[in-house]
Amino acid sequence: MISVEGLRVEFGVKPLFANASFVVNDRDRIALVGKNGAGKSTLLKILCGMQHPTAGTVSVPQETTIGYLPQVMKLTDSTTVREEAQKAFADVARLKERVDLLERQLGERTDYESDDYMALVERYTQEHERYLMMGAESQEAELERTLMGLGFDRTDFDRPTSEFSGGWRMRIELAKILMQKPDVLLLDEPTNHLDIESIQWFEQFLAQSSKAVVLVSHDRAFINNVSNRTLEISCGRIIDYKVKYDEYVVLRKERREQQLRAYENQQKEIADMRQFIERFRYQATKAVQVQQKVKQLEKMVPIEVDEVDNSAMQLKFPPCLRSGDYPVICEEVAKSYRLSPQPLPAREGSGYSQDKSSTEELSTPLPDREGQGGGSASLLVFDHVNMTIKRGEKVAFVGKNGEGKSTLVKCIMGEIPFDGHLKIGHNVQIGYFAQNQAQLLDESLTVFQTIDYVAKGEIRLRINDILGAFMFGGEASDKKVKVLSGGERSRLAMIRLLLEPVNLLILDEPTNHLDMASKDVLKEAIKAFDGTAIIVSHDREFLDGLVSKVYEFGGGKVREHIGGIYDFLRDRSEKIEMRGERIDFVVSKPDSKANPQPVTPQPSASKQNYAEHKEQQKRLRKAERAVEESERKIADMERRLKELDSLLMNPEYASNMELVTEYTTTKAALDEEVERWEKLSEELESLS
Repeated sequence: MISVEGLRVEFGVKPLFANASFVVNDRDRIALVGKNGAGKSTLLKILCGMQHPTAGTVSVPQETTIGYLPQVMKLTDSTTVREEAQKAFADVARLKERVDLLERQLGERTDYESDDYMALVERYTQEHERYLMMGAESQEAELERTLMGLGFDRTDFDRPTSEFSGGWRMRIELAKILMQKPDVLLLDEPTNHLDIESIQWFEQFLAQSSKAVVLVSHDRAFINNVSNRTLEISCGRIIDYKVKYDEYVVLRKERREQQLRAYENQQKEIADMRQFIERFRYQATKAVQVQQKVKQLEKMVPIEVDEVDNSAMQLKFPPCLRSGDYPVICEEVAKSYRLSPQPLPAREGSGYSQDKSSTEELSTPLPDREGQGGGSASLLVFDHVNMTIKRGEKVAFVGKNGEGKSTLVKCIMGEIPFDGHLKIGHNVQIGYFAQNQAQLLDESLTVFQTIDYVAKGEIRLRINDILGAFMFGGEASDKKVKVLSGGERSRLAMIRLLLEPVNLLILDEPTNHLDMASKDVLKEAIKAFDGTAIIVSHDREFLDGLVSKVYEFGGGKVREHIGGIYDFLRDRSEKIEMRGERIDFVVSKPDSKANPQPVTPQPSASKQNYAEHKEQQKRLRKAERAVEESERKIADMERRLKELDSLLMNPEYASNMELVTEYTTTKAALDEEVERWEKLSEELESLS
């Protein structure tokens, strides 16, 4: 589908990668991996034709369509959500205009026997069939299914896109690309703006798609559930692993061990040659041998070793005061906004933000959203929140974007007013990582100085190691904060927080700008943390094995779930199934062979139980569909037999052998289908 030959990309003295060759085939789901700056986003731009390589060729068949979702893109605000999403069907709309034009021309012609008329009929037939094949009749249903799968409500469809944050508008762009059904999807960090439900829906969408996918992501659960092949950019080369991400991790570890052994052998050989040269440099009898050794050294190609994996580095929080037994207690906490006649406040990435130009605080909470029963236009974020967080607990705040997770965090921090009672315990020292934390850094300092000023004790001796684990190794530690990107600033703010003596951590989307190695460092540090932690995150792999309690935000309520993130997802799916609703996502069970220690942590028992449960539910739904299909066939055949009975009772058709033959074959097929239905019903009963 896409063929890459001898690709080379240079931006400086050293190329990003050289002599890269690979092919993207149908149904390939390729995870593109490598350290930050290795050239992953550059390669995606080259594949879609937005950027040209220094050398090499990228061959794309003329009929192949490519959909590309970058990390950042220009967004328009002149339409509603529905109108913007419908732009995905622009080609279908143009085809509909041609079909309508041909239909009008047919209606105006009367030369039914002419060659021109027959040619027009042929053209109309072809265009109309093509129009139907493009799914034109189901556009509206597909639009609703895609937008709702990505987290929008039907009430959002007719709202202007200008009322939504950049993250929500990126979801609209993703929906447009998915509805265009390109032959190849190129996705650069597609989950950055999605919540857990939307990510799981997206996983299922990609699993059911027959198209090729090339994606860059730091969400380990997502990339492992989607991928069946891994391309790694490392040491200026692109290495192709024909396995999913978890299996790649194992193979990469083995490959690096082989590289290390080869590197050590080569270094020993080089040392021996240099020792020989130095020892016999001035002896005439050894002059020929010395020259041979010198030439061998000059021709020797140094063996490169893949960058070191710092994920196993240990990082501990500094000692802090012991807090009270209950750091956070909420009793009947509520938060509402009263809306002026101006538009609704923009939906942010996490929670609705207060816009002073269009909202004013309510002194009392309202029972319903948007004024239902409240007597005025209003927005209820949540009410009747009751929670008690004990010392040492690690809890997660999860739910769709815009349901109030960040809002409750701001209430705990005392940044915004609220109703009800919220008590912060004795001796509680809060360390808060907000999504805008990076804006609070001193821009006049270097990266190293920023950390050096907060590091205490022995940790000062390991500042360079810590910076390296969060991708600030080498010369990067001397950069000024003012020249750092948004992602780099967020990582630096995270390091600062890790070195402060606090006993209550509140982290709002802490993994958004971290690669997998850095996330592992952060996760292990929080697990070893003696204090209490509240984590707002959509990263299932990060939360798995870290939190023991989940608070679900949704519908203006906050519900407590005891157990880990996969326990919560399992319980939630069971409740949905009990209500008879459809589940549009699954979580695949990790391959135990591809997840050994110490490369990646073993999946928790709750995750395994959840995967087993989902596999059981999948088999059950498959059996139910088989029974329903069989019952439909039986009903169709019985209906046809009745029609044939009526026809054969008529003397006019009594001797029609075609009808007699059809009756006989249909009756035999019905008997076979009934037997098949009985077997399928028994299988379904055994699974229930």
